[in-house]
Parts: sequence; structure tokens; C-alpha cells
Amino acid sequence: MPLKRVLTLRTVVATSAGLTLATSTFIAAVQVAGFLTGNAAWVAILVAGGLCLLAGLCFSELNGRLPSAAGIRLYFGRAYNDQLALTVSILYMAVIMGVVGAESYVLARCLSYCAPFLPPLFWIILMFATVTVLNIRGIKIAGNFQDIITYGLISSLLVLSFLAFQRADFPAASLFQAGGAAGLIQAIAVGIFLFVGFEWVTPLAEEVTDSRLVSRGMLVAVGILSVTYALFTVAMTVSVPREILVNSPVPQVLFAQRILGGPGLAWIVVLSLAASITTFNAGLLSVSRFVYATAREHALPAVLSRVSLRYYTPWTAILAVLAVGLGVSIAVLATGKYLVLVNLAAATESLVYVLAGAAVLRLRKKEPAAGQPFVTPGGPLVPLLTAVIFAVLVLAVFATDRWAGFMFAAALLVCWGYVRRVVPVLKQRYQERRKVSRRRPAAEKPDPGSL
Repeated sequence: MPLKRVLTLRTVVATSAGLTLATSTFIAAVQVAGFLTGNAAWVAILVAGGLCLLAGLCFSELNGRLPSAAGIRLYFGRAYNDQLALTVSILYMAVIMGVVGAESYVLARCLSYCAPFLPPLFWIILMFATVTVLNIRGIKIAGNFQDIITYGLISSLLVLSFLAFQRADFPAASLFQAGGAAGLIQAIAVGIFLFVGFEWVTPLAEEVTDSRLVSRGMLVAVGILSVTYALFTVAMTVSVPREILVNSPVPQVLFAQRILGGPGLAWIVVLSLAASITTFNAGLLSVSRFVYATAREHALPAVLSRVSLRYYTPWTAILAVLAVGLGVSIAVLATGKYLVLVNLAAATESLVYVLAGAAVLRLRKKEPAAGQPFVTPGGPLVPLLTAVIFAVLVLAVFATDRWAGFMFAAALLVCWGYVRRVVPVLKQRYQERRKVSRRRPAAEKPDPGSL
């Protein structure tokens, strides 16, 4: 059963930005600042955003060629091969859920400032349950909810930033003090995490009123996020000593308390809740569509491809993503290992961008298409730069955090093993069921000689 085409550009932008606008991004933002000597974190963030725009152009061309809920699974399958595409897609889907786990930990620490009498898991379950119901009830309802939360959150972050600049007293020269090149490269590499998941809006290509809106929405979202993150990060570092921010799991709380006191604390807690809700909601919107499309292609259990007859939503895929998200959230709450997930997500994101840039070049040779909705400008320059630059950033992340490198290698092996061993079994079972269904009508048809 097809999905409903009801989403507009407003919701595409909100979904693309909402998946990246998480409470954990505040931690990543101060980690970016920690690699630099002055208050020049905005430089690294704007550069990271500019690089993500290059990747966004590549994804725009890929989406224009192949608008599908399968997203990168289909892009990489056409450009490379099915095994590589499915391995990377499943790995990336798992990493996105890992981001949700890191997000839940940061949110729990934030809420403990205001409501220590309620267990952190209570808030996590409440938010997951809320966004799950919204997603099952219909994409239009979930999309409207995403619009309100995301645009309200961005506006609030900008207001807090300008309030901080009015109160702060800092030398203007510090805004251009970045230190050595090595620190700047590492800051840019971690800064990629701030934009993790903006391209995961591509699985909504089958539910937008016009598939070209996905390309426009991604680019607009990256631009808005770049400016918002740059201003808010500098506002934090000029208001609170950087060494305090870097060593805190809730830097945004310390910042809001410093500039507005008690009202600032209440405001930032509400914003943290909103940021987490956008992450959970956008994650369910996009990842569930990927699960649905992958199951539809018989690379995941067929039960995950079911669509609600009443709401036209992939309800089984949504519930599966809910279960995985809760499991990851509980694991991060128990271990507190959230920074490793931040770096792991940045590295995986960079690897996907490398493959996206190369995929554009390969598909242009394999499948020349005239008059397609979007073509990356500059010929081969943009996809080539995307592949080369993000390959360097992958190495920079692993040099910063070796545990992230080990986890990446282990996760990649597990995903590769699943694709090599389990997926062929699922496809064989599908073929067997298909043969049985084809033979059944013939067996049930009466013999003309017996009449």
C-alpha cells in the first residue's frame, strides 16, 4: 500500500533540522570549542556546515534521480552493489539510534536539575510513547508537531544567544583565535556531529507533495542550523569559562543559569525537552521509513513492511524503531558512554558523505540522465571535494577517539555479517512463499475433464 503525499517544504525543513537539533549537540558544540584557543568555535561550525552543504548538494542530486523511502540504501545500491549499500545503511540506521541514546542521557542529566523526584527513564518513555502515537496516527499530524517544536526551538536559541552577547564582555579579537591547524581540523570533524542526520529526510521522498522539496529542505535546514549553532556556541563560551563547559554533560544549563538565573534554568529545561522531542520524532519519521522500505525489499523481516489501513503509516516499523531506541537509551543511561557515540556518529556521517560524493560521480557515468530535477553545480568538483574532505575528517575523528574507531569497526563487521548471512535467507524465504502462492490457484482450479 502506498504512503500518503501530504508533506510540504515547511515540514521537510523542520524534519531535516529537527533530527540534528538534539540536546546532545550542545555537548558537541562545546567539544568543538575545546579544540580551539579563543572563541572561534563559530569558524569551525560554519566550515562544518559549509562542508555539509556540499554533501547536501550530492544528496539532492541522488534524491532527484531516485526519490524513494529507501534513501541511501537505493542510492548506494545503484552506484556500488547491494551488499555494500545495505551494510552501510543498516550501520547508519543503528548509529542514528545511538544518537537517540546519547540524547536520552543528556536529557536525563538536564531534567535532574528541576525534577529529581522523577526517574529519568520516566521522561524518556513518556516522550517515546508520545511521538510513537503521533507517528502511527499519521504523517501529517507528526509533521505539524515537528514544525511547531523545531521552529520554536530555533527561535529560542537565537534569542538566548543575543541576550548573552548583550551581557558578555569579551575581546573581539578572541573571535578569530583558533590556534593551530590540527586543533581546527579536529574541531571541524567533531562539528560534523552537529549536523548528523540532516539528510535522513530523504526517506520521506514518497510522502512529500513534490520530491524536489526534499532537496530544497535539506539545504535550507543546513543553512539555518549553521547560523544557529555558531551563534549559540559562541554565546556559551563568552558567558561561562570554557573549561567548565567542556567538563559538564549539561553546558546549556550552566549557560542559561549564568545569563538569566532561575528563569533561564526553566527556559533551557523546556528547550532541552523540545530538542529531545524533535530528535525522537524526526528519528521515528525517517528511520521508520527506511526500515519499512528495507523490509519491502526483503532485507528485513516482512512484518516490518506493513502499513496501517486506517492511517497509511508503517506502524510495525515505527514500533520496531521505538523498541530499539528504548533499548539504546537504557544502555547509555546505565553506562554513561555518550561522548563515544557522539564521535562515532560524526565518523559514520562523514563516511556516508564520502560514499555519497563518489556515488554521484559513478551514477553520472553509469546512468546518464537528462532533465533530472536537480544536478549538483560545478561538474565533478563538488562530489569530488565532498569525498576527499570527508575522508580526511573520518581519520581525524578516529585519531581523536580510538574507542569510537573500535566500535565503528565492530559495528561494521556485525552489519556485514547480517547482510552476508541473514539477508539471503530472508530473500530465499520470500521466493519460496511466492512460488507457493503462484501454484496455489492452479491447484485449486477444477479439472475440466471431471465436469
